[in-house]
Amino acid sequence: MSITSTAALHRQPTLQVDPIACEGHGVCAELFGEWIRLDDWGYPVIRKDAVPEDLLPHARWAVSNCPALALSLRKP
Repeated sequence: MSITSTAALHRQPTLQVDPIACEGHGVCAELFGEWIRLDDWGYPVIRKDAVPEDLLPHARWAVSNCPALALSLRKP
């Protein structure tokens, strides 16, 4: 990975879940399985690193379709 692409990743948002708001529907993992997996109880486990530019549309789609509004994209 080049210095330019590494610097760009540091400006990319991260995906976060509000554990209190999350109801464990699992929609996020269905829509963005590249970044989200479900634990044994059906709650999301999300990668901590920044979402790459090419996956941002998928992340935004998962955020906008969360039935509990528990997902968000956070800029650093």
